[in-house]
Amino acid sequence: MNFDEKFSVAPMMDWTDKHCRYFHRLISRHSTLYTEMISADAIIYGPRENLLNFNKEELPCILQLGGNDPYKLANASKYGQDYGYSKINLNIGCPSNRVQNGAFGACLMKSPKLVADCIKAIKDKCHIPVTIKCRIGVDDMDEIKGLDEFVDEVSQTGVNEFIIHARKAILNGLSPKQNREVPPLNYDRVGSLKKRRSDLKIILNGGISSIDEGKELMKTYSLDGFMLGREAYKNPYVLSSVDKDIFEKKANLKTRYQIVMQMAKYIDSFMKQDEPRVHSVTRHMLGLYNGLPGAREWRRVLSEKAKNAKDGDILRVATDSIENVIQRKNVA
Repeated sequence: MNFDEKFSVAPMMDWTDKHCRYFHRLISRHSTLYTEMISADAIIYGPRENLLNFNKEELPCILQLGGNDPYKLANASKYGQDYGYSKINLNIGCPSNRVQNGAFGACLMKSPKLVADCIKAIKDKCHIPVTIKCRIGVDDMDEIKGLDEFVDEVSQTGVNEFIIHARKAILNGLSPKQNREVPPLNYDRVGSLKKRRSDLKIILNGGISSIDEGKELMKTYSLDGFMLGREAYKNPYVLSSVDKDIFEKKANLKTRYQIVMQMAKYIDSFMKQDEPRVHSVTRHMLGLYNGLPGAREWRRVLSEKAKNAKDGDILRVATDSIENVIQRKNVA
């Protein structure tokens, strides 16, 4: 599958599951979507169908894997390929305690030869592309020499796409949340990597708060794309401008109301299949009306009533209420 990754919604643990991705795809047809990070062990030994099953409407969708064992990563990637994912992305940037204990994620920036071995094993088993998501460094690693050596070593395997979170990961002393905020952003470092390795596709991640900011950073540093993470999750309707403003596609712009109605049908279809609680879908939609009259009530209804809801009517009732509030405000 050929697709342009000028814009992606970043993979986020506990957030970018299949329900979230289906919702985001309704807002933007051309954005690249990612799974949350899934460990190779979980895919091999755990509930594989539950972890990997997804809606084909989500494509292009990239499976992000965590692990450090070439054999296991290769097998997990093959499962991902068989399920129909567009690419495999290896997480070399997550700073959580879980990945530190398992010696993968950001820890692997210190072991580029091992990462290269993992990539080779995946490529021997799969024909879909493999990409890397990493930081500009980890702990006391030199941001210049360390990142260059890591990218140069790994790119020898044929990997030509690196998503770079423009912060170091500080594994000793900072929590995962602090690692998203405390280490200073260094977009210049990502730009200098692109300048030195213009043959590689370099995509920027970290601290970007709007579509316009991402576009400007792409232009400034001649980058190939950017990711929006928490902003896209908390204010999902920002994705409505992506198809037109970034991909220059004729946008079939959906209103919030139209999106909610489609999500209500989506919930109805899943409840017929004995899918889990309605709340597992609606929790991703809390920010859809952010900044509009009635948004607080929208969030309250979904937060308090969705847990006991039986079908998509919870969305139909909630959206009728907020749309009436918006209409009254506009008339006034």
